[in-house]
Amino acid sequence: MSGVRAVLDDRSVTSVFQPIVELDSGTVVAYEALARGPEGPLHAPDDLFAAARAEGCLTELDQACRAAALRGAVRAGLLAPLTVFVNVEPDALDEEPLATLFDRTDRWAGSLQVVLEITERALAARPAELLRTVARVREHGWAVALDDVGAESLSLAFMPLLRPDVVKLDLRLVQERPGPAIAEIMNAVNAYAESSGAVLLAEGIENDQHLATARALGATLGQGWLFGRPGTGLAAGRRAGALRLPPPHPVDPPCDAVSPFACLPPGAPVREAPKALLVEVSKQLERQAMRLGETSVLVTAFQTAGHVTPATRLRYRDVVERVGFVAALAEDLTGEPIPGLRNADLRADDPVRSEWDIVVLSPHFSAALLARDLGDTGAESERRFAFALTYERDTVVRAARALLSRVAPRPEEPTAPAPAAVPRLNVPLGAGDPGEGLLHRALAAIDTGVTVVDLRLPDQPLVYVNPAFERMSGHPAAEVLGRNCRFLQLPDTDPAAVGRLRAAIEAGEEVREVLLNGRADGSTWWNECHLTPVTDADGRVTRYIGVQTDVTAQVEAERALVTEQERSRRYELQLARLDARLGSARVPLPAQTSTDSPGLSRS
Repeated sequence: MSGVRAVLDDRSVTSVFQPIVELDSGTVVAYEALARGPEGPLHAPDDLFAAARAEGCLTELDQACRAAALRGAVRAGLLAPLTVFVNVEPDALDEEPLATLFDRTDRWAGSLQVVLEITERALAARPAELLRTVARVREHGWAVALDDVGAESLSLAFMPLLRPDVVKLDLRLVQERPGPAIAEIMNAVNAYAESSGAVLLAEGIENDQHLATARALGATLGQGWLFGRPGTGLAAGRRAGALRLPPPHPVDPPCDAVSPFACLPPGAPVREAPKALLVEVSKQLERQAMRLGETSVLVTAFQTAGHVTPATRLRYRDVVERVGFVAALAEDLTGEPIPGLRNADLRADDPVRSEWDIVVLSPHFSAALLARDLGDTGAESERRFAFALTYERDTVVRAARALLSRVAPRPEEPTAPAPAAVPRLNVPLGAGDPGEGLLHRALAAIDTGVTVVDLRLPDQPLVYVNPAFERMSGHPAAEVLGRNCRFLQLPDTDPAAVGRLRAAIEAGEEVREVLLNGRADGSTWWNECHLTPVTDADGRVTRYIGVQTDVTAQVEAERALVTEQERSRRYELQLARLDARLGSARVPLPAQTSTDSPGLSRS
């Protein structure tokens, strides 16, 4: 036998330990356990776990690594007051590791303090399983760390849901040049730390400049080669101390045992309204989530799959494109209703089945519409609900956790098909022309963005973009091919212009519109988009060629001119009003006598 199963049978997985220090004092307060395979091709953890996925034994390897970490920590004397950080593999979270996560650890109770590291990928992939795991971790007396915060925008949205005791800042935050993305992460993690008492730990500190940056970001703990490389035991020549963590969180009831409406605190104001009003409030919260973008979570409960109408599906296509994590719950809602939309099929006796809920959560915003069906019959839009609209963060977080605890694991993603080739344009080429190769070189050389959309494929994806489009949008071709181009739109993009584009495409007509679009770095630009249909031999429109021109300077100049004209008109109006008031107040002066004015007498 060879491969990972042989490694497991031989118990040849080991751990090395990297020190974690308190930045102010330099005291070592914890160690992170890092898995290692036997010498050879499976020694590096990335290679080891990749092989385990291929062999179908990821869960067993995850358990073996954690057991090796705890055994190694005891053997190396990494006992209280020190703390040991151990990892859980996101893809291994199912019922089996949940039951065996703490296998054979009770014998070390009281001598071994543990923090379990979890990444946001775990919550995105298996939200229900992870929330149960975190609850079990806290019951066992372990703490929780959220790892790699900043590597993905979604980790910022998931912080309040996991309620980590330690937030581990991804190494790029201390090693890369500061920019808008790092500032956004810094604001989010400091807000969370201030409200929760969580500790910030910066990874990847390799020199004094990295250390200074870590301090500026708000980190009080650090990890990296500046303090020591991974080793088999205690770091030589460094004092040891205790890791100070926030007070333990109170144990919550199982998330899936409560409904969002039941999360409302006693005495919360509850009103009544017809469903028609709740639908409009829901749409407003959806728009708010789209403005917040990739750092937000949106979860909704629609009662039954029949309420997820074609109009809802169309609306949620845009929501999924712009929001970090989106899920919908309803009875009989199975599969993946829209690409990227997570779902849950509610049991008929689930209390959420009688609710209409929508929750939006991001680092600096929280809102929830929580409504309970009053059982009316008659017209659907007139059915009454008891509801509360709340922005109180703790309530919103509890409601979000209640909904996420019901979301199904992410389905296995099929291998994506290769992007379609650039369609041949029906442009006659003269004799001796090199043909399509010349066309490709021409498209690559021009400064105007060119895109091709294939209407025959699901969701009408982009199948070609030229280098000019990549430069204008900031998105490399590898990130956009296979996606609908609506991801460029923003919440502030004119919906009327978007509607005209869609209507023209449905009619197979040529169209030109100016749209506000977003770049990969978060900046905006004005795109004059000219779409031309391409037909097949039967005259059917199969593709659209898009010519994209950045007209930001022109639009801003026109807006500045309009603003200046408006300002001039306001000044003219104010002057006219002032002149009118002065005219009405002007009174003729009486004739002066010599006794009134000595000057006149002398004259």
